Order: sequence, then C-alpha cells, then structure tokens
Amino acid sequence: MFNKIKKQSQPGIAAFSDQHTMRLLLASALFIMPAAQAASDNDNTLTVTAETQESVTAPTKGIVAKESASGTKTATPLRKTPQSISVVTREQMDDQDAHSVADALSYSSGVVTTYRGNSNRNDEVISRGFRYAPKLLDGLHFGLSSSNGGAGQLDPWLLERVEIVHGPASVLYGQVSPGGLVLMTSKRPTAESIHEVQLSTGNKHYGEAAFDFGGKLNDDNTLFYRLNGLASTKNEFVRDSKQQRMAIAPAITWLPNEDTSFTLLTSYQDDPKAGSRNFLPRAGTLYPTAAGYVPYDLNVSDSDFAKSKRQQTSIGYSLEHSFNEAISFTQNLRYSHRNENYKYLVYNVDDGDRTMTRMAQHETAMTNEFNVDNQLKALFNTGAVEHTVLGGFDYRYSHINSKMYRDYGSSYPMDWTNPSHVDVDESLLELATDSKKTLNQYGVYVQDQLEWNNWNLLLSGRNDWSQVRNQDFTPGGSDITYNDSKFTGRAGLLYAFDNGISPYVSYSTSFEPVLEQAAPGADPLKPTTGEQTEIGVKYQPVGVNAMMTVSLFDINQKNVSSYNRLVNAYEQIGKVNSKGVETEIHAQPTPEIKLIAAYTYTDVVTKRSTDEAKVGHSPNAIPRHAASAWASYSFLHGELNGLTVGTGVRYIGRAPGDDIGEYYVPHYTLYDAMVKYELGQAVPVLKGTTLQFNVQNLTDKHYVSSCAGQWACFYGAGRTFVASVNYRW
Repeated sequence: MFNKIKKQSQPGIAAFSDQHTMRLLLASALFIMPAAQAASDNDNTLTVTAETQESVTAPTKGIVAKESASGTKTATPLRKTPQSISVVTREQMDDQDAHSVADALSYSSGVVTTYRGNSNRNDEVISRGFRYAPKLLDGLHFGLSSSNGGAGQLDPWLLERVEIVHGPASVLYGQVSPGGLVLMTSKRPTAESIHEVQLSTGNKHYGEAAFDFGGKLNDDNTLFYRLNGLASTKNEFVRDSKQQRMAIAPAITWLPNEDTSFTLLTSYQDDPKAGSRNFLPRAGTLYPTAAGYVPYDLNVSDSDFAKSKRQQTSIGYSLEHSFNEAISFTQNLRYSHRNENYKYLVYNVDDGDRTMTRMAQHETAMTNEFNVDNQLKALFNTGAVEHTVLGGFDYRYSHINSKMYRDYGSSYPMDWTNPSHVDVDESLLELATDSKKTLNQYGVYVQDQLEWNNWNLLLSGRNDWSQVRNQDFTPGGSDITYNDSKFTGRAGLLYAFDNGISPYVSYSTSFEPVLEQAAPGADPLKPTTGEQTEIGVKYQPVGVNAMMTVSLFDINQKNVSSYNRLVNAYEQIGKVNSKGVETEIHAQPTPEIKLIAAYTYTDVVTKRSTDEAKVGHSPNAIPRHAASAWASYSFLHGELNGLTVGTGVRYIGRAPGDDIGEYYVPHYTLYDAMVKYELGQAVPVLKGTTLQFNVQNLTDKHYVSSCAGQWACFYGAGRTFVASVNYRW
C-alpha cells in the first residue's frame, strides 16, 4: 500500500509581506539563490526558518555546491548521489577568470583540459582517460558525439555553472563517453534584480566588454527576464592569429499560475576569428634538433590565407508543471544551428631538423541539432521507504554536412627558423571529402531513488534505438545506414551517516554510436560501449561549508575509435581499461577563506587492438598523475577590508607522447594568481565597483602540453594577465 505522499521541500525560505502573491513564492523557489532570510525591517513581515535547499539552476553563493541534478535529473544533494560529480560555480569561474569551459574545469579532478594548449578551439576535455567528454547545455546535447571532438564552444560568461559527471551516464543522457560528460547550465531569469557590467583588458591586446541584466518585467510577478552578452578580442600566442567573439543570450520566464513555469532560452554567438588549430612536429618541440627548438609562437599556417570563423544559434525552452504535490512534468527542448569555415596550411611532415612541409586545407561544416527530453516525476512512500521515480522519453536528431578541400600537389615548405610568407594558389584545392552524417536517437528511461533511514539506493535503466546514416558524396562514395539498439543501466548504493560521511558503490554502463566512417572497404564502425565500477566516500562536515569526494573507478571500453592518418579514416582499436583514484575538495571554512584541491591518478591501458604495438600501453596525452590547488583570502575587517588575494597551482604529470610507449611528454607545473578589491570599502560613492587582476601561467613557462605521435605535438599557452573593472547595482 502507498502511504501518504511525501511533500517536496521548497528551496530557500519564506519571508513575505501581505502584498506578495503565491507567484512570487514560486519565483523565489525556482529562480532566486536560496538562503534563509534574516528578519526584515518591515514589522509586518514574518520570517520562517526551514532547512535550505540549493537551487541547481540559480546562482550559488560561494564555491561549494551541495546539490546537483546532473547525476539524476532531479535536484539531489551531492552527498546522497552515488556517483562522483564536480561542480564549478559562477563565483569560482569569476574568481579564476575562466575564459572557456575547459578553463573552468582546470581545477577539477579526473579531467585533462590543457592537452591541446593553444589549439583548443572546441573545448576538448579528456575525462577519466577517454576523449572527448561530450558537452550538454541545460540537460541537452550540445555538439555531436565525443568521437567528433565535442565540436563547438560556448562562452562561460553565459553560464551559471559547469559540472563534470564522472563515469558513464548513458542511462540518463543516451550516447555519451564512459569517461564522463560536461554539463553547462545557462544563466536564467531571476526574481532578484541583476545589473552588472564588466570591462576587461590584458596582454596580447585583450579587450572585453560584458553585461548581465535580469529581474521581473511586471508587477504581477509572472514575467522575468535575463539578458547577458559580451564582445571580446585578443591575439593568440600563435603569431598573427586572433580570437574575436560576440555573444548574447536573452531568456524569459513566464509563470502563468502557481503550478507552471515556462523559460525560453536563446543564444547567439559569432566568432569571426575562432582561433588557430594546428600541429607541430615532435622534433623541435619535445626534443631539440640541430637548429634548436621550434619557436613558441610559430604560426604553421599563413596569415594571408588562414580563415577561422564560427557562428552558432540556439533556441529552446524548459517547461515545468506540477499536477499536485506528488507528480510533476518537465520538458526540455532546443534547436541549434552552427556554421563553421576554416582555412589554413596544416603541418604535414618534417625533415627532422628545421624544414616542414604543409598542406593547404579548407574545411566547412554546417550542423543542425534538435533535442527534446520529456520527464515525469512522482514522489511517494511505500511504508518507510521514500521514492523519487523519474520516467522519461527523449529524442535527438543531429546532422553535419562537412566538406574538405586539399591541395595534394603542393608542399609549401617552411624553414621554421626563418618563416616567410607564401602565396597559396586556392585554385589547386580539390574536394577531398564531402559527407553528411545523420543521427536519429530515441531513448526511454526510468529511475527510482529510494531512501530509507540513511540508506539511499539508486536504480536506473534505459533503452536506446539509434540510426546513423553516413553519406559520402565524393565520386565512388558510399551511403551507409546502420541501426543499433542498446540497454544501459546503473545501480548505486549509498549510506549517509549523520556526521556527513557518505560511502557509496555503483555500477553503470554506456553506449555510443560512432558517426565517423571507416576506411573504404572496411566494415562499419561498431558502437562504443563501456562499463564502470566505482566506490567512493563523500564528506559534507556538519556545520562546515565544505564538500569532499574520494572515488576509485574501473572502466572497460570496447570498440574504441581512433583516427589513422596513414589511411585518412577512423579505425577501432579494440578494448581500453581505465582505472584510478580521484579526490576533490571545495571548502569555505570561514567567510574569509576559500579552498579548492584535487588529485587524480589514472592508469589507462590498451588491452586489445588491431595494432599489436599499442597493446599494453597507454593512449597518448593522458598523465598518470595530476593535481591542483586554489586558495583565496578575503579581508573583511580593518584597513584591508574589501581586498581578496588568491593563488593556484596546477600540476600535470608525465604523459605518453604516442600510443606505443616510445616517447613521453615531461611533467609541468603552472601557477595562477588573483587580486580583487571592492572600491566601495574605500570610496562609498563607488559602492558596487570591483577591480580584479588575474594571471594564468604566472612564470610564463614554456612547455609541451601533449603529443599524439611524431606529427602532432602542442605547445601550451604562455602567461596571460587580465585586469577588469566590474560594476553591480
């Protein structure tokens, strides 16, 4: 028999005067940063104190997130979620001045974010030894599958938080890598007024203007808005290469009644100069040649020929409706469109000394995506067991039309000790590839979160049906369609002790159709599958604002795909095992102190491969050890009141420079720093104005961030400093 339904606690608390409506209560519960309200100066206001619940979409005060919906699609305390999840809040991104989603994750465990150095045009992130972690925006896929490199990039200024779900999560999100996925949450409308502008400048001719506004649009508390955007420009560390960006993200929330909310989420981002992407030779970067080392700012391409342009637009919504206190429905939907146009001289081979040859290349891509996720949630009790049951159906459609033109007949040699301009004859470019890749994927899932006393049991199951069509429009090309169906599941058990310690164990699987094409005549690539066992401990100390996680994982992935430059096609290398340890802590033990620390040990080994030389070795660019720490101190009293100082260190251990264990990239350590001062503390008329200065790679260390063989090495980014003035009112 079902007992009486379990009432869902409202986030934040309630301090409302008589003129406020129930709509404002709903607005506060959904969109305002929750906090227990202090007593008001208004004698007619009643203050009620209750257990706070953090919103997973609204701003989180500080750097310690305690709830997330990423691992369960329901707002769940992290200490009751039997899976490792890293959350980067808006405040952490601001403190560390993150200029990309990859930058935002640089102090998180389990991920490699800097392996492409200056050439990270797509926010490519390696998670738990697998590339590339797919990206999701507001719970829906953003960019194609991880085998495509997670194409696209969204400016972090438009985001409220960035999260990493470590390990397989196909049971909720369909096709994803077994290493994990990146979830981005858009800034959303708030009932609280937001007015913020920021101007920034720095080295490499960096300049940026950004704004963020929000609040209510009417007195009935039924319409709320958010409008944020930016315009930026900077020179890259690669000579004669720039990045320029304009972005805007309008959003509106409508509350037609106390049970329903509708949030329209849109964005447009134009990167007329999207940055460079190229390769460098191993000889001259990883070790010297007779001519020394390749210059740190070498532009392999030619500035007169190069083009790098990207535009992306998205429109979607989140609809939520509560039928009663027990049953609610959510629908998330988004359509995205992206155009990309890249033209450059790509490094081909070298003579092992000072001369490299290059190939003229022109790539275009047009991508359309449509995602919809329907969720029905029920809260009820069976005896003493509390259930949160989630059932859902989602559909994903994506296609990419891509073309590549190459000049196979010209080599465009360059002496990298004395590079000179070359004239590229574009009439010699020939169509090399012309393809359309289409994915249709349907998924049905069900999940039950059971809680009894301190026990938390998570059971999830899902079945996916996918169809991949790969059309090759070049002469003699093929048109291949293949269908796959796969069941994925997850089971996790956690015990939440009253002292804040929560040990857990979980098992989960993943499924990922491969969009890439095999070599001519070869069999179609099989879907990539994965399975993980994870045990760990989470600790949220009672009375201390902190969250700590220690996890041990063991992942097996089959049918791993890898690009073979010798045949210009993808191949499946067999089976890869990844196991390791991750530790992470976010803490604010006092209002003055913020601490972040992470350590990762990853042991990745190729177990089976069509290339026997790879068996027993680790794939390239994955360090066995990585660690980071960030600390800041804010002076809240005395003459230094308003001043905050922070510093960080990032260590990336030695990593394989190829897939056969022949070369290794040395370890490197980077230092970061921050100083911030609230001018209103010294000059009251300037209240709301903050000056901030950030430096990344403080010592301007020159290093090789990774290599993927003889012809694919990357230099890391040099020192970057940014000074900004921010005004909030």
